Amino acid sequence: MNRREFLRIGAGATATLIVRAGFAKPNAPLERSLGFYNTHTDETLKTVYWAEGKYQPEGLWEINRILRDFRTGDVHRMDEKLLDLLYVLQAKTGHKNKFHIISGYRSPATNAMLSSRSAGVAKRSYHMQGKAIDIRLPGYDLNNLHQAALALKAGGVGYYPSSNFIHVDVGPVRRW
Repeated sequence: MNRREFLRIGAGATATLIVRAGFAKPNAPLERSLGFYNTHTDETLKTVYWAEGKYQPEGLWEINRILRDFRTGDVHRMDEKLLDLLYVLQAKTGHKNKFHIISGYRSPATNAMLSSRSAGVAKRSYHMQGKAIDIRLPGYDLNNLHQAALALKAGGVGYYPSSNFIHVDVGPVRRW
């Protein structure tokens, strides 16, 4: 085989790989959306937070607002990895209801107050960094939601059946 034949075969193989890569994810979503119901403020939201290959500032702002500390009104940037985790969790359940928010962002003052009242609240909670959320998904069994979150192996997962919610965060993988 001479150099010209080698290059022609190599170019054909490369073109084949590029075409296959383009069809590798035919069902990949063009946008990601999430829906929330804030149990403390009675607010609802359904918004696109990712589209056209990037996070959407308006959708992120709306999510940050609904996940604010309802006690103080403080709004904080929620970690996009947490939003992606929720998106994947919802896809895994196949359930389209809005997530009910028990706790999203917590200001340091709120977290200190809650921590002083309960040993179950971490003093350095991921909620204060916008990396955690306490949720339930109405119409979907809480234990099944817990199991689905554990199966993702994407961060911390807490199970609170007596309070009817689970905790998910994007910290190290762990469970309680």
